[in-house]
Amino acid sequence: MQKHTLLWFRQDLRLADHPALQAALQTECPILPIFILDDDDAETRRIGGAARWWLHESLTALDADLRVRGSRLLCFRGKAGDILQKLCNQYHVESVFWNRSYVPQVQKRDAAVKAALKQHNITAQSFASYLLFEPWQIKTGAGKPYRVFTPFSKACMAAEWTGAGQLFAAPEAVPAPQQFPAGTTIAELDLLPPKDWYKEMAQLWQPGENGAQSSWRGFLNGGIAAYQEQRDFPNTEGVSRLSPHLHWGEIAPARLRVDMAAATEKYPDRQARHYAFLRQVLWREFSYHLLDQLPDMAEKPLNENFTRMKWENDSALLTAWQQGKTGYPLVDAGMRQLWRTGWMHNRVRMIAASFLIKDLFIDWRIGEKYFWDTLLDADPANNAAGWQWVAGCGADAAPYFRIFNPVLQSKKFDAAGGYIRAFVPELANLPDKYLHAPWEAPDNVLEQAGLVLGKDYPYPVVDHAAARDKALAIYKHDIKQETA
Repeated sequence: MQKHTLLWFRQDLRLADHPALQAALQTECPILPIFILDDDDAETRRIGGAARWWLHESLTALDADLRVRGSRLLCFRGKAGDILQKLCNQYHVESVFWNRSYVPQVQKRDAAVKAALKQHNITAQSFASYLLFEPWQIKTGAGKPYRVFTPFSKACMAAEWTGAGQLFAAPEAVPAPQQFPAGTTIAELDLLPPKDWYKEMAQLWQPGENGAQSSWRGFLNGGIAAYQEQRDFPNTEGVSRLSPHLHWGEIAPARLRVDMAAATEKYPDRQARHYAFLRQVLWREFSYHLLDQLPDMAEKPLNENFTRMKWENDSALLTAWQQGKTGYPLVDAGMRQLWRTGWMHNRVRMIAASFLIKDLFIDWRIGEKYFWDTLLDADPANNAAGWQWVAGCGADAAPYFRIFNPVLQSKKFDAAGGYIRAFVPELANLPDKYLHAPWEAPDNVLEQAGLVLGKDYPYPVVDHAAARDKALAIYKHDIKQETA
């Protein structure tokens, strides 16, 4: 019987810069390229709604890329270990290759899968490609994990890096078996939600490797030149929007670093801008560094002093925040952008998260779960680390007393109101002076703008100044109570 090699795709949905694919090609055996939706595994978190749409589209793109090369993607649903073993038995598989995940629960499963395959004398090998550094590689001088980002990022920049050796062009052909296994279709994975609320997402995004490469080339050749100055302004094209592509492994972070190094050599004056963007890539690394230390980071604060916080969790206020009807225009614009596009500008994410936690006093874990379901780039490390950072209970040198003022942030980062007007159109006719705090507008200004507060747009659901004082008092009391 003919021997085969099995290539297990996971969050590495690309053909270029794919170490597991390169290893599979070197066996010179027909390759079975498979994807397994292990969605009912109690140990791993179910993919959120928006991310499921992206995954459907990305798998479709990967399948098309494989078909051009004489192969196709084989999809399955169920327990990964059982499916892999069955395929190995049926197709005389001698080697199984995949790229590593750094989600602790997935690592545990992968270790069990690898051990089971080796018991049957099957080569099972995984490769590093999802991060620049594996989470356990970067340590302090005392040999301990970092808990603060800046020294972590400096250690990464100083560390020996061999990621450039992982970069390969996509193969021209992928050797196919004489007969493909019977699996399930991408449509039968049932990733798409029953309601097609994702239509606008489909117009704005191009999931898949080609989309990732196109976005990266466009940003590297254009937007990155102004990244340092514009990245905090949501109405500009100052950010890369690569986060969903990176999450699903449609482009390798090693590719970003190598391309930026080449661009810096060509344009030395852009070095500071390239470094500013690389720091954001390293924040992604840092989040996985933290997740490796705290596997249940989405549920448990890194700072255990926060475990006894008494949240109010008002359901009406939560709904107002989710629907973008808090009465604070920048917060509302961000939440509506999230619902419509599956993405939110990073500066606005911080402001919206701070408002939920410290103005509405709703548990940060509730916000994390909502973002998990609505973000295209919902990531177990980045999402949880970001929410903990805003809550003040995560890895952070500045503690709980950082509270964003939604009006001042709006005036600073969306002064002309282009972002707010794009996503909160009922405020479009307000003069800039009152756009950031509509309740301060005189009656005649509201009338001229065709706006009735409380009807067309809500009054603020809370008073920020009072909420800030309340949050500081409760935080201080509960944290001191815990540490006493």
